[in-house]
Amino acid sequence: MLESFRREVGVPYRVLICYDFDADTTLKTLELLSREEYHFELIKSSGRGVLDAIRAGLRQTTAPFVLTFPADDDYNAPRINAMIQKAQSGDDIVCGSRFIPGGYMKDCPWLKGFLVRTAAFFMYYIARVPSHDATNGLRLFSRRVIDQIPIESQVGFAFSMELLVKCHRKGWRISEVPFIWLERKAGKSRFRTLRWIPAYLRWVFFALATTWLRRDRLSTLL
Repeated sequence: MLESFRREVGVPYRVLICYDFDADTTLKTLELLSREEYHFELIKSSGRGVLDAIRAGLRQTTAPFVLTFPADDDYNAPRINAMIQKAQSGDDIVCGSRFIPGGYMKDCPWLKGFLVRTAAFFMYYIARVPSHDATNGLRLFSRRVIDQIPIESQVGFAFSMELLVKCHRKGWRISEVPFIWLERKAGKSRFRTLRWIPAYLRWVFFALATTWLRRDRLSTLL
């Protein structure tokens, strides 16, 4: 992943590698790499799990744009420049989307694939959130999203949908770039499909309220 960033990303950047326990085997690999050459820093979270690691990373950055990116993805870096261009033009969230032309999923487990596609369809066509891939955690956020929208989610990647639907309620600009998703060939994913459904449902209802009730009145709830 770090090599793909060095090869493909066309703007100055810094990679914050967020981890939650010292026995993480990723750290042994990183000891072999130059932090200066690959532009990375290590950030340890105070708690355990995905969300605490992400919060730790967000607290450590003052960059104008922040990209949340999976550490096992070494194939989507060529698409990051397009995300940056959209952000520089004024978009507050740029979504990596698997369900627009140029994007796709490959070898996804059937249950996860079914749930992700169903959620994507519902959020775009029923809740009318302007993203074809509302559950994807691969996103670029503007500084004002990070600074002005508090994260209330407590588990997993639900924070990414939360920021998306809150940004939509505020009427801030959201766009998409096609991304791909490949099932990992080694290791085990920590994405807990069924366990995290209730956390996502909260933001589904939030999006429905934004679309089908008056946005100007609901915005005061933020």
